[in-house]
Amino acid sequence: MKNVFTAILVFVAIIGFAQKGSVKGFILDKANGEGIPFGSVKVEGTEFGAATDDRGFFSIPNLPVGEYKLTATYIGYEAQTIPVEVKKNQTSNVKIFINVKSVELQGVEISGEKQQKQTETRVSVITVTPIEINRIPSVGGEADIAQYLPVMPGIISTGDQGGQIIIRGATEVQTRFLLDGIQIYNPIHSVGLFSVYETDIVKNVDVYTGGFPSQYGTRTGAVVDVSTRDGNQKDFSGKVSASPFTAHALLEIPIIKLKEGHNTSASLILSSKISYLNESSKIFYPYANSLPYSFYDFFGKFTLNTNYGNKFSVTGFNYRDNANFSTADYSWNTFGVGANFMAVPKNSNLFFNTHVSYSQYSIALNEPDNIPRSSMIGDFNVGMDFSYYVNQGELKYGLAVEGTKTDFSFTNTFGNNIDQNQNSTDLDAYFTFHKYVKKFVIEAGARFQYYGVIGAVSPEPRLSMKYNVTDKFRIKMASGLYSQNIVSAVNNQDVVDLFTGFVTGTNETALHSTGNAHNLQRSVDAILGFEIDLPKNITINVEPYYKYFWHTLDLNKYKQFTEDPNFILEKGNAYGVDFLVKWQWKRFFAYGTYSLAWTNRNDSLQVYPPYYDRRHNLNLIIAYKFGKKQDWELSARWNFGSGFPFTKTQSFYEYNPFSNGIGTNINANNGKLGVVYASQIDGGRLPAYSRLDLELKKAFAFKPRMKIELIAGISNMLDRKNIFYFDPVAYTRVNQLPILPSLSVSFSW
Repeated sequence: MKNVFTAILVFVAIIGFAQKGSVKGFILDKANGEGIPFGSVKVEGTEFGAATDDRGFFSIPNLPVGEYKLTATYIGYEAQTIPVEVKKNQTSNVKIFINVKSVELQGVEISGEKQQKQTETRVSVITVTPIEINRIPSVGGEADIAQYLPVMPGIISTGDQGGQIIIRGATEVQTRFLLDGIQIYNPIHSVGLFSVYETDIVKNVDVYTGGFPSQYGTRTGAVVDVSTRDGNQKDFSGKVSASPFTAHALLEIPIIKLKEGHNTSASLILSSKISYLNESSKIFYPYANSLPYSFYDFFGKFTLNTNYGNKFSVTGFNYRDNANFSTADYSWNTFGVGANFMAVPKNSNLFFNTHVSYSQYSIALNEPDNIPRSSMIGDFNVGMDFSYYVNQGELKYGLAVEGTKTDFSFTNTFGNNIDQNQNSTDLDAYFTFHKYVKKFVIEAGARFQYYGVIGAVSPEPRLSMKYNVTDKFRIKMASGLYSQNIVSAVNNQDVVDLFTGFVTGTNETALHSTGNAHNLQRSVDAILGFEIDLPKNITINVEPYYKYFWHTLDLNKYKQFTEDPNFILEKGNAYGVDFLVKWQWKRFFAYGTYSLAWTNRNDSLQVYPPYYDRRHNLNLIIAYKFGKKQDWELSARWNFGSGFPFTKTQSFYEYNPFSNGIGTNINANNGKLGVVYASQIDGGRLPAYSRLDLELKKAFAFKPRMKIELIAGISNMLDRKNIFYFDPVAYTRVNQLPILPSLSVSFSW
């Protein structure tokens, strides 16, 4: 009897399991067909639901057979409910189109974001949308990620001119910048207020300041992953704008128009921006002592959508930059192309994406009294990524092949030339399992990286967790092991780092090497923090962190003789605590970040703070909408940062370059002024940095899709004399950008 009862239970369990199905699909903007990221889908009358990813995709597996109603919601949009039938062992594919609300919601928390906070670890990652980028005062009336990134916790910019983005002690070469999966080697133009990421084409930006998951590799510091929109799939639309800094044009062309009930659509989006600051500054800012910056950006993307959410897209870009100083001629050029094929099998919880890309970056610096420097790096990547959805969880895994070519020529301060012309091929595989169980969220994974040029294998475990103490209070942690084989090449004695070349590491013996079989760069980090949601939509996030760079490969700044090693092995660490407070209530938005941080390097001869070590960094942003139609907006941003370190000048001397070798007539040649720097690297500190920006916007709407926007702004309103660099030979100080008022206009349809 006991065996019969057990058999009945097993049979019932099998029947119950068999009589289940799944629902998956997309939430789409009804006006243009764009996927809605981080929206919320609820199965009415049940506890089942899901949040969409950055593509607007969702999956709800293991639903009992039956008829249901799905409700899709997102802030600023009308909720939409559709019927769906779940059949045994089948997957129902749906598309839910939602409309923008005619009256903006006030004081309502984004339901998808709330669910995401509770069901995903989200440690040291912030997702940014164009709406948030446009909230901060923009320089020259052009909102840009380059201006938004430094207001995020743990991120600083080294300057308004020639600046780099430093993320928790990680330099740009230690940060992986992506655009639709394509590698970007230099995302910031030489006038550090603009990036290659055009805000109007951006869909969302994921910024991982640490603890990034295993699908990201080949960098030891951070990740900035930018995905772009597909373009309007229903109507021809666009935007044109102009300011004293730039002019910009955007076109969105539906090639095959999207229609409800039809699965096929195609669109093309084109964007171009040009900067003429080198000429306009002579008219509008003659007191600025010349702003010799110009750049040109072009971006294009074609997207084809087919049955059940399958999508094929091709992205291409070309970005150029130039700066002509009296003492240097600096330029770089980058281009890339990539294709993605996203497949969503009809009756499966499996989702996969095939990607292929190539990008190339070249840079040159010519100075009258120095040997020209040049660098080129090319990168191709081919791979597949898979996602398999389970109840309250997801399994991700993938494979990729990446190849890198470098062509590099550099001369250090001792006159020694370092050249590299090298090809390398890397292989990687990864998996990540994400599971949400009651109040506990865990994401565990690993990455296996093979670097062909140095024959090194790097196993890299990753782990992040979150515990939902209550619906309003969450504790989180993350840790991981990371590696990379790309090295940046800068002259550490340069006051301004205009030239940043790239090389790949080799197996040659490095200075201060401990006899390792290879010079693979490695790091490990640990993060522990908490989130609090307070009434009135106030969010507080606190994250202490520690990063240890136990192998960092750099060009040998001490190389004096040809036989000396080209590379040097260093160690270092970065640690501190980041605070973020965000408040959005009715027409008011406030955002504040503070970072207390330390960064150190150890080259075995001395421990020193690198040039980007900033102890205190504070950002405050306030924005307020007013007017009957809320078509006015006033915003302000204040940034304060303690001074960067620099290497002091010890003395001067006269030297002769001996251009003709031993045949040089030293009696007939005039010597040059040489500089003897202090033995302690970066032993001094520059004055603190402070900048206040204001902006006022006014929108004029003529039709639902036609708008003119006027933007008046003042950058560095208090005309603060922030130091850019000090020329020890000419003994002159050069400041960052002065007060810059601007007026811009844009027309969109």
